This record gives sequence, C-alpha cells and structure tokens, in this order.
Amino acid sequence: MDDLFAAFGRQIMASGYQAAHGQVVDASLISAPKQRLTQSEKARIKAGKSASDIWDNPNKASQKDTSARWTIKYSKKKEHAPKGCVDIAIPHYGYKSHIMIDKSRRFIRSFKVTDAGCHDGAQLEDLVRTDIPAKGVWADTAYKSNRNEAWLSRHGLVSHIHCKKPRGQPMPTHVKRANSARSRIRAIVEHPFADQKHRMGLKVRTIGLARATIKIGMANMAYNLQRLIYHETQRMKCA
Repeated sequence: MDDLFAAFGRQIMASGYQAAHGQVVDASLISAPKQRLTQSEKARIKAGKSASDIWDNPNKASQKDTSARWTIKYSKKKEHAPKGCVDIAIPHYGYKSHIMIDKSRRFIRSFKVTDAGCHDGAQLEDLVRTDIPAKGVWADTAYKSNRNEAWLSRHGLVSHIHCKKPRGQPMPTHVKRANSARSRIRAIVEHPFADQKHRMGLKVRTIGLARATIKIGMANMAYNLQRLIYHETQRMKCA
C-alpha cells in the first residue's frame, strides 16, 4: 500500500501539483466492529499474543481482531458553559487514520494507520515530510511536545503547532489570538476526514491492522483522485 500511495503521489507531483506553503497534520478515529471477549482473552491480547495463540479454533481466530483498540474521545465543553459542566467522554473502538495534507493543493501527502489507542503526537515524525518545499507545520495541541519541536527545528521546519493552555490558569490573550489564527489554517485538514466518513462512508470491516491500512489507504487515494480531477478541471477552464 505504501508503494502504491507513493507512486500516485509522484504522479501528482509530476503533473505540476507541488506541495507548497505548509504541511497540516491531524488524525481521525475510524470505527471497527466491537469484539466480544472474555477478561482472559483481553489480557492475552494486551500481552501481545496472536489470535492463533489465544483461540485453538482457526475459524474463530480468523474472525477476531487483535489489533484494534479502545480509546476515549473527549468532547470539549463550551468556553462559556454553566459552572459544573464537564467534558463528555465518548468511548471508541477501532483504528486511527493519521494524515498530512499540503496547505496549497490539499492533497494527502502522507498517511499512517494505527490502533485507536496510539497517541497522535507520537506519529508526527512519520507524517511530516522533509523532502518537499513546504516547511511550515500546523497541528493541534496533541502534537505539542519538546521532542516534536526539537525534531522540526533539527530538520529546518517551522512549527505552527497550537500552544497548550497553562494548567490551572486562563489562556493568555496573545496566545489565544495566535491559536485562533492557526486554527483557520488547520481546519482544512478536517475536509478529507469529513469527505471520507460522510460521502464515502468509511468504516473498517476487515480483520487486523494490515487490512485496515489498505482500506484507509485506498480511501486516501480516492480522495486524492478527487482533488486531482478538481485541479485538472480548473486548469482546463483557465486554459
């Protein structure tokens, strides 16, 4: 899948659609069928056992996904919500699609698929590309860490990652304004996820991380094909 995606990416670049003006990174949860497991089976999965090690029946083992994971997604309360309101915790089971799109043409330039429990920020180095002209990097606070900032600086990239709110203190006004400006740019990375989930109906109904990667990778290529058709149509109109 990686080779196929990279080959299509090279064709996009060869068509004149270079990645310029910046890289925008984000992740989205992709649901998978929930597994009915005993506590013993859950413990063995967490210990890294394969399906064939856990279930003697090969037919049963082939239907068990030991790669997908549970995570909690928090829906943030409104800034001016009544006192006492709390964030809403929503459990989610499945995988996570991590992507990087370029700021100018908005093609998906790189992607990675992990289980839903993997932290977004740990995937930054695998998504951001150092071989393209786009040097600015936009991402939300999940990617804000000393390690990521040092890595970006070491590779000559400019960080536009959102600043975190100080613990127990209000967000400084100048930081809030800076984050707001970053949000206007970062919002474009939500478009591929929205298109894939709402128009394509993207879900994972396969077993295992490898198949999930192919399913999500094909959806990413389909989105890029849409973008390529759009840009080619615009080019023909201007010709």
